[in-house]
Amino acid sequence: MDGPDSSTTRRAMLGGIGTLVAGGGVVYGASRLDSDSAEPTSSESNRTQFHSRSETTGLGIELGGHPIMGEMDAPVDVYYWSDYQCPFCRRFEADSFPKIVENHVRPGTVRFVFIQYPYLSESSMTAAVMDRCVWRQVRGGDAARYLDWHSAVFDAQGEKNSGWASAENLLEITANVEGVDADAVETCLDSHGTEIEAAIETDVQQASQYGIRGSPAFVLYNRESDKAGKIVGAQPYERFDSAISKVKNA
Repeated sequence: MDGPDSSTTRRAMLGGIGTLVAGGGVVYGASRLDSDSAEPTSSESNRTQFHSRSETTGLGIELGGHPIMGEMDAPVDVYYWSDYQCPFCRRFEADSFPKIVENHVRPGTVRFVFIQYPYLSESSMTAAVMDRCVWRQVRGGDAARYLDWHSAVFDAQGEKNSGWASAENLLEITANVEGVDADAVETCLDSHGTEIEAAIETDVQQASQYGIRGSPAFVLYNRESDKAGKIVGAQPYERFDSAISKVKNA
């Protein structure tokens, strides 16, 4: 969706997408898919694959810099906006996320895109920047180590602004995640932190085009049919399962 009116079009398209809350449903919109490029990286055969991609999807999501989990030709994209300090994100990670991975990502129905939405405090941005640095460090090798780090940070989540998400503490967590080089991550923070923060702020601004105001938030997108739906909040797995099926078959 190129051109000066693309942002307005996306707002119009996605602003009315149904939110799957109690009694809610999915409303669909249309968009355009750009061509694929680049080759995926690989992970251990017994783990969920992660990929790095430079591509703008038909929904206008720039995949560059974002971890992508699952088969690259999966029919449904799930874009996941989160904040490491968000307790509802942690609830989603503990309850619904493992079932989505097992029942939709691994079988090849969904590719899952992780996008940072650090809106709760300055510490949220610190964690978001480190997330990007970790991904930069692992994406060329065992990219699935990203999920190990991601999960370790949510496992360590404390009260907002209690200091648990300081750079020092997050680096200590990082040092205990096998396959992630904490020294390389710290170097990335020092050398590229400002640049990465600007990119994350752009992602946050773009999220508003999809009616996103908090986390966790999800947009589900069928890249072939150009149909999409939205879920907000740590909803039960059954709602994700139903929404994925609706978008896949739309």
